[in-house]
Amino acid sequence: MRPRVVIVGAGFGGLAAARALARADVDVTVVDQRNHHLFQPLLYQVATAGLSPADIAAPIRAILRRQANARVMLGRVGGVDADARMVRLEDGRSLGYDWLVLATGARHSYFGRDGWAEHAPGIKTLDDATAVRRKVLLAFERAETEADPERRRALLTFVVIGGGPTGVEMAGAIAELARLGVSEDFRSITPHCARVMLVEAGERLLPSFPPALSAKARAAIEQLGVEVRTGAPVSAIDAEGVTIGNERVAAHTVIWAAGVRASPAAAWLGAASDRAGRAIVGPNLQLLGHAQIFAIGDTAACTDARGRMLPGIAPVAKQQGRYVGRVILGRTRQPFRYRDWGNLATIGRHRAVIDFGRVRLSGTPAWLLWCTAHIFFLAGFRNRLAVGATWLWNYLTFERGARLITGDAPHP
Repeated sequence: MRPRVVIVGAGFGGLAAARALARADVDVTVVDQRNHHLFQPLLYQVATAGLSPADIAAPIRAILRRQANARVMLGRVGGVDADARMVRLEDGRSLGYDWLVLATGARHSYFGRDGWAEHAPGIKTLDDATAVRRKVLLAFERAETEADPERRRALLTFVVIGGGPTGVEMAGAIAELARLGVSEDFRSITPHCARVMLVEAGERLLPSFPPALSAKARAAIEQLGVEVRTGAPVSAIDAEGVTIGNERVAAHTVIWAAGVRASPAAAWLGAASDRAGRAIVGPNLQLLGHAQIFAIGDTAACTDARGRMLPGIAPVAKQQGRYVGRVILGRTRQPFRYRDWGNLATIGRHRAVIDFGRVRLSGTPAWLLWCTAHIFFLAGFRNRLAVGATWLWNYLTFERGARLITGDAPHP
């Protein structure tokens, strides 16, 4: 009987692990609660009407269709029995394994204030992104005919909480949408009507970047008209707005980009975890006390050679997935080592910052490199063509063709 490898999660890490086993004499089963692989770094573009959902997602079965030793199972995992080597699905099905790879990703963390989630959604899934898009576009629609000046001001106030790459990219995209994308389509909304705020509790934006690039990012996003508040923790969020320190800001749209928490994979096994819920792994990415179980990506608390925690970004997950494949095949006994290719963040049209260590870029060259990298790493050839064509069209015309309000629109 061939060894059975079960991979829970079809994100960057899970798919990289599956592909690393493509020609191996093993049976691979990829389990995910959704039928598509999602290119999460571009979710903010769906949320701000720059791209359509199909541009950044591809069916898992299509991605793995030519991998003869792999099958895909749609389902939500509810637990793992390590003694019996069984993965339990919530619908009662179970899967036996010889090797288990947990690549279950992360969810939003509101730092103990879970009640904020209702009023400040984040974006981790396509459903999240389209819900935020609906909220943003409805704000413009309602502001167009709102007679009450205070109500109208709140409708046109957008607050993004979190100054990491996601927050910076989201705030920049909303500012461009408000100033360049929708103002010509409305009769009472001008490019200067909208107020976009980016709030960061720390002392600077993009804290994972060198201070000089953080300063350039702040200058670039402020040129787009975004109000930046650093050293300003949020103390309250409700249906009417946010409280930043002692300041109350009335806002119809608040978006959370401040923190994440790992999936409950560590809890399934009673495994040791860090404060974010990530399973603590050894140098070979194996769970402590479970030699046949690996955790990768956002599921794992993993440090580099200097003892620094690896960030929850796609390159880390992909390298870990490929590494786990080699371990399962017995092709390496060396500890995992992450090769850092650098950090990238974009700030609207032709603005970005990139940190390659000794080489640091900003402005238009960085933006072009950011575009190239993201198109290259999209899952399918069609996606690359579609995104490239859409970005070129948006750049030349300032149009955003995905400005569709879908789903039930809540009453004001």
